[in-house]
Amino acid sequence: MNATIDRDSIKFSDAKLIVGLEVHVQLKTDSKLFCGCSTKFGSDPNTQTCPVCTGMPGTLPVLNQKALALSIKTGLALNCEIARYTKWDRKNYFYPDLPKGYQISQFDKPVCGEGFVEVKVPKSDQPSRKIRLERAHLEEDAGKSIHDESGKGGVSRIDLNRTGTPLLEIVTKPNIRSAEEAKAFLTELKQILEYIAVSDCNMQEGSLRCDANVNLHFEIDGETIATPIVEIKNLNSFRAAERAITHESKRQFKQWKKSGESIHDAPKQTRGWDDSAQCTTPQREKEESADYRYFPDPDLIAVIITDEEIETAKNSLGELPASLRTTLQSEYGLNEYDSAVIVSAGRKMVDYFRALADGSGKDGKPNGKMASNWVGQEIMRYLNEHNATIEDYPVSAETLADLLSRIVGGEVDQTRGKEVLAEMLSSGCDVQSAFDKLGIVKVDSGDLDALCQQLIDENPAVIEEIKGGKLKAVGSLIGKARQINPNVNPGVLREAILKIIGI
Repeated sequence: MNATIDRDSIKFSDAKLIVGLEVHVQLKTDSKLFCGCSTKFGSDPNTQTCPVCTGMPGTLPVLNQKALALSIKTGLALNCEIARYTKWDRKNYFYPDLPKGYQISQFDKPVCGEGFVEVKVPKSDQPSRKIRLERAHLEEDAGKSIHDESGKGGVSRIDLNRTGTPLLEIVTKPNIRSAEEAKAFLTELKQILEYIAVSDCNMQEGSLRCDANVNLHFEIDGETIATPIVEIKNLNSFRAAERAITHESKRQFKQWKKSGESIHDAPKQTRGWDDSAQCTTPQREKEESADYRYFPDPDLIAVIITDEEIETAKNSLGELPASLRTTLQSEYGLNEYDSAVIVSAGRKMVDYFRALADGSGKDGKPNGKMASNWVGQEIMRYLNEHNATIEDYPVSAETLADLLSRIVGGEVDQTRGKEVLAEMLSSGCDVQSAFDKLGIVKVDSGDLDALCQQLIDENPAVIEEIKGGKLKAVGSLIGKARQINPNVNPGVLREAILKIIGI
């Protein structure tokens, strides 16, 4: 059929992008999956190894129970079916950083079966969509090859510290339809994993790694024509994943237009992402499962997962990001964007926000919008400048709630309130002490009326403008008032002036 296709008439927009992701998550355990060696990052090369993880003859693996428990917990958070019977298989391949010549993994009986993650592409009108998961299986990591990239012909070195570290490989079905959706999925997945505390998800340290399988489908004369699947490696950030998928889809389209290759005409391929050149480069033909010659590991017995283990994992989950975003919108009146910003900062930030909103509210109603503004602006700026987390923030939620309550009550305006916060951050004092240091006192009604009358008497032209409908002219009076008494509240003063002149 390819010979009869008028490829020149087919546009890139006619192609359907097909993306599947494989995400490797390093589980947060102190020891490796089948031995007692440390999983600590950053130690000297080959100092965290033993005969088991380096594959010495006569050694036997022993399962890390915590790794299994964290896998079950992750599966539940990802809406996966949890297997009651799971077993171990040997995945055979020969790399210099795989000392045994095989990897202990799971083939046909993974610990976690099908599931889904619901995602929404930010700043998009598209509704949220469930990204289906094929499986999540537990396996041991390989070592790390360290190559001389100077071009001077130096040797390659092998660091086996990472060998045997527990990984959970999360595999999506090929139902991601855009690079932006792939990034949204990875972002949501990372948030879930961090919220349930199964991994630190540090991509710089290799705790979270991702490969993308990409190809294009064309519907032509009732037949599906597909480009060969390409697996993209070396994706060291979510932005890189988005850019790589975008580039690869365009590359495949150009290649298909040129040659008309279909999935039947060429083998699957593995390509690496070159972030500096912003392109993918060929590495090798992609292996199929048969190439790995899987067979059951004879040194490990199958695992039976009980109802009690599943229930324990379920009870340890806590409220997940999607549910928290809904809660902040329904109970605190936040919009979709503000709730996403707070939730993305972590569970501790959500707890801080809730305490702040509840503590600064009135009549039992939380002060959600104002609390969100202060968190999103003042607090986030401080944390970014100091490379800190909310646990390190010097002002407690209760203390900041006291300040916001005073702003709501008219004791101080927003601008001076920020001066108060700055004083608290620099000196560690409470709200009242900061008020005293800055000379902030509440202006009583008598002084306020006298100040308003003084402004009216001294600025007749401005008053005429206001009466003529130019209400913005009140701003000049507020500026004059702040010069006379810096403690005056602009909002209260504005209302008082308009009331006196009958508007």
